[in-house]
Amino acid sequence: MKSIYRIFIAAAVTFSLASCNFLDIVPEENVTKEDTYSDKEKAENFLYSCYGYLPQCNIAQSSLDLFTGDEVVTAFEHETFSAFPKGNYTAASPVISYWNTIFQGIRQCYMFLEAVDKTPDLDEDKKVDYKAQTQFLIAYYHYLLARCYGPIILVNETPNIDNTVETFARRTPYDECVKWICDKLDAAAADLPERRDQIEYGLATSVAAKAVKAKMLLYAASPLFNERAPELYKNLRDPDNGTQLMPTAYDANKWVKAREAIKEAIDIAEQNGYHLYTKQDRFIGEAGKNQYPAAGPVRCLRLMTLDYQEVNPEVLLPETRKEGWYGVLSKSLPFSASGWAWNGVCPTWAMLNRFYTKNGLPWDEDPEYKNVDKLQIVAIDSAHQEQGQLGKQTIAFNLDREPRYYAWIAFQGGYYEVQNDPSNPAYTMSNGKKNTSDTRLVCDFVLGGNCSLGTPTVKRTGNYSPGGYLNKKFVSPNTAVSANGGGSREWMPFPVIRLADLYLAYAEACVETGDLTTAKTYLNKVRQRAGIPDVETSWARVGATLDQAKLRQIVRQERMAEFYLECQNFWDMRRWMLAEQYFGTKAKGLNINATNMTNFAELHEIQYERKFEAPTQYLLPIPIDEINKNPRLVNNPGYTGDHR
Repeated sequence: MKSIYRIFIAAAVTFSLASCNFLDIVPEENVTKEDTYSDKEKAENFLYSCYGYLPQCNIAQSSLDLFTGDEVVTAFEHETFSAFPKGNYTAASPVISYWNTIFQGIRQCYMFLEAVDKTPDLDEDKKVDYKAQTQFLIAYYHYLLARCYGPIILVNETPNIDNTVETFARRTPYDECVKWICDKLDAAAADLPERRDQIEYGLATSVAAKAVKAKMLLYAASPLFNERAPELYKNLRDPDNGTQLMPTAYDANKWVKAREAIKEAIDIAEQNGYHLYTKQDRFIGEAGKNQYPAAGPVRCLRLMTLDYQEVNPEVLLPETRKEGWYGVLSKSLPFSASGWAWNGVCPTWAMLNRFYTKNGLPWDEDPEYKNVDKLQIVAIDSAHQEQGQLGKQTIAFNLDREPRYYAWIAFQGGYYEVQNDPSNPAYTMSNGKKNTSDTRLVCDFVLGGNCSLGTPTVKRTGNYSPGGYLNKKFVSPNTAVSANGGGSREWMPFPVIRLADLYLAYAEACVETGDLTTAKTYLNKVRQRAGIPDVETSWARVGATLDQAKLRQIVRQERMAEFYLECQNFWDMRRWMLAEQYFGTKAKGLNINATNMTNFAELHEIQYERKFEAPTQYLLPIPIDEINKNPRLVNNPGYTGDHR
């Protein structure tokens, strides 16, 4: 599949007409505006340049929301992203800021809208489509900004480069921003196709527009921007006229609006062939089934985020740019000194507890397991040999878990599906490190093992799992790690929004509006695909009453498990007002310095700084340079420059 985003990168470099703040004057250019729309090919490239400002969420080292919540802890604390879990971002040093870049993208979009009708050989249908794509991008860029900063500057026309300080733009009240974004998404959807396949996969569609609208209204209804906003942001006002920028009272009707918009998005998606991914029959390579022997939901869930051979029917909005050699895949693979396999993405103990038992219940609520010591050392027996290698030792917590756990988590004695490579000793040894009947690696995190910190005498200072687990999500079983470096890789579209997201968002909105029956219906759609019992069956085991409070808790935990490592946790914990509870606590993991299983099966606090300053860091800071340049801007509370 040829990715349209390969064009976006080149186009963004070639055709971007300005690299300044959107309020600044455009610098002199070597290329005139007329050159950008002199024929239909140049106009197309100009359009693609408008996409070039989209943040690439799957670039591990510099993504705002991939490794920055509390789902994983990594060996890469020196990289840019790590300032966020450490809480080390300010208005003076925002680290990763959407404010400047995205406003550049918005400006580029308006410049394109001014130019597209002047293209001499572009047919009318193309012009309509190009304009609709651009309107989608303008709305989507504003949505990304509102998610970060709350009330933002609304840009509804090409910024005037001759503006004086007195006419500089100001922040618009949050509710007005939400309405403006949703209206623009509706208008764009009216002229966009429902699907795009092959070369156009990744370009805007009406389904994507409705999905983004649904997400926008979900955020607007959530506690951060609704229930708690009047208390937290009562002093966030326009510095000149005193206009209140955040909502002043809780509005229950926002949940009704969110519910309606989410259902509209679900309906249009389903009517156009989108559905939960359920394929289980894709074998990897010539060896067929033995290369990935798992079956049923485990196989389906593992392949769900990897199926690149045809357009994934669940993904409504994809990121199709490649993640690069330092992405999730390379950073998650068991260590190879010369094979671009860095062994460094470790699910936290908190994240591991969000996955259910085989009974669809949290471990601590399941009557079959809640009294079992999670750290008890057990040998994997014949009843569990699909979960790990027969006879290997592990902890009880790793057995009898739900299919998502085995699809996405690698643990002591468990499997890591990866290609056999005779040239790479770490991936071919059969003395307890390699299952020779198929290509699965049997993981060993005890010192000296194939996934460990090193040996008792030589420990690596990087490229290790800080807590004795490894991530498998987004890592293809077809990956070959060779001793001469690199090896064959499969990079596939990253799901920005998928249908399961809308199902669980709809369940959440139904819970908040009191429609508990419908909430359970849509919750169960995701649970059924995950291979666990429906919510009624699971909680009947403990005699729980599925009232609003309990279902709210269940829906939230379902999102935490289903969207593990999909750039949702960073935002969900904020909108639910749970970030201070989870993000300000150091991660825990097993003892990776152990030389035996007895010592390995000890829970330790991982000594990486973790900090979340509430309520300040629930919103991100506008860069102080922007505040200083524009006297009409006020920063979010708690950041330097929030008062004048």
